Amino acid sequence: MKRRMCLALVLILGAGAGSARSEIRIDGSSTVYPISLAIAEEFSIDNPDVELSVAFSGTGGGFSKFCAGEIQVNNASRVIKESEIEACAAQGTGFIEIPVAADALTVAVNPENDWLQCVTVAQLQQIWAPDSVVERWRDVDPAWPANALVLYGPGTDSGTFDYFTEAVNGAAGAVRTDYFPSEDDNVLAQGIESDRYALGFFGFAYYVADKDRLKALEVDGGDGCVAPSAAAIENNSYVPLSRPLFIYVSLRALEKDPAVQAFVDYYLAEDHRVYITDTGYAAYSQAVYQAVQERVDARISGSAFLDFQPGDSVLEAVQLESAQDER
Repeated sequence: MKRRMCLALVLILGAGAGSARSEIRIDGSSTVYPISLAIAEEFSIDNPDVELSVAFSGTGGGFSKFCAGEIQVNNASRVIKESEIEACAAQGTGFIEIPVAADALTVAVNPENDWLQCVTVAQLQQIWAPDSVVERWRDVDPAWPANALVLYGPGTDSGTFDYFTEAVNGAAGAVRTDYFPSEDDNVLAQGIESDRYALGFFGFAYYVADKDRLKALEVDGGDGCVAPSAAAIENNSYVPLSRPLFIYVSLRALEKDPAVQAFVDYYLAEDHRVYITDTGYAAYSQAVYQAVQERVDARISGSAFLDFQPGDSVLEAVQLESAQDER
């Protein structure tokens, strides 16, 4: 994955050079970024006449660009918000919602942390709540160190930020403000790596990329401690921090440029599922991707995931009969 992280700069700088007939601009979630970057790299090899740029500015930042028509594809680590649907509608931007993978949002600490293996959701809420009075590790558990607890987390434009705060604190955006934020998950990982008393959260792929220098905590959502893993995502045991990851594709771009349709088809192809699993995320069953492909081909726009909850069936959500046009 790190090799592809470096390639991103090449792809961004290469956009607009030469005489390519089509251009596809991708932005948004840093969590989904490794998948889209891997897909874009391989697609560009097979389709050298298509310019591709891949960047990340957070899910929310990406939706702002997407609704304004500045990008054709937005990576998203959460479901589009009603306010974003309205913003897109106001600017005439229709979209197709495509779940591409599942993530185990990972709570990580420094490997030298030898007092904590499993954290409960209640403890996470105690730490991260807007009115939290936790300043030192022992404020959560007297048996833990008296050292200050140093917190790292995504910035407010991040879909990971929205998902975590809603799952843990009950409302998207509800969180204490005295933590180190960044839209770049690599920065969060590096911060935790450098401080024995740090704790933070980010997408599972960023833990996988640095697992020798990070320690992933098990999470007890009420039924016992479960470590983040692809298997735990697939069997719905890693709750409440398992979540679907998406790309949102401009309906106008799909209709106007065959290269965009080709890119989406490439993204969903069974042979390319390896680019999802290589990053550490979990791929869905072929039935899910087939149902998604049918939605794309039928131009079913809008969101089918606004009421989606952890543990719900992704397949049921994406089947054509459950989609609600322009919802």
